[in-house]
Amino acid sequence: MQDVDIKTADGVMDAKWVRPEGSGPWPAVIMIPDAFGIRPVFEDMARRLSKSGYVVLLPNVFYREGPTSKLDLARGSFADEAFRKRFFGLAGALTPERLKMDAGAVLDFLARQPFVKGPKAGVAGYCFSGGLAVRMGADFPDRIGAVASSHGGRLATDSPDSPHRRVNQVKAELYFGHADNDNSMPADAIRTLEAALKDAGVKYRSELYPGAQHGYSVAGTPAFNAEVAETHWKRLEDLFGRTLKA
Repeated sequence: MQDVDIKTADGVMDAKWVRPEGSGPWPAVIMIPDAFGIRPVFEDMARRLSKSGYVVLLPNVFYREGPTSKLDLARGSFADEAFRKRFFGLAGALTPERLKMDAGAVLDFLARQPFVKGPKAGVAGYCFSGGLAVRMGADFPDRIGAVASSHGGRLATDSPDSPHRRVNQVKAELYFGHADNDNSMPADAIRTLEAALKDAGVKYRSELYPGAQHGYSVAGTPAFNAEVAETHWKRLEDLFGRTLKA
């Protein structure tokens, strides 16, 4: 696992990345961490995916507020009102314009690396970043070949900029894994998302994991579900293998 800095129009985004042994080239997957940011469990997840033949990059999407070490989100808890306010402030600052600009910088950075195989990358989002993954696919339809959202929250809301309103701009194949005990993505929101996906005519898979909680794929959390997490890994490996390695 290596540290890397990515220049953007607003500064420098800190990130970590990992690649397989050898000279490559390999397709790239952008793995966007959940609300608690880059930390050892996501580094382990990136390493696991990389072993299947990918360059995996973990970006700090909150870099405008400071590097990962300064933000120190990993020790936060949504049971803490102060942390909730802080997180929602950070997430609220990620405007559609900023997200598109940052995604473009990351894609350009990856495209310059001789060991990265193009022309398309994959993106995987978790919790709040599931929506960021969908937006990246919509903003760069010719550069993103696969989008995966695991226990993604607020994917279908009343907001004019809700992620589900962007799926008709996506050309990538999409995967959505939902927890059935998830206040951020209740059953009616899942139905709204699936209706939008069907109307858009995109290739997708959306499935509900009975008994799973929001955060089921992230080890070391109360919500972690080892069985469902393994299914999540199988879905990611199938999706990225079909779309990025051909």
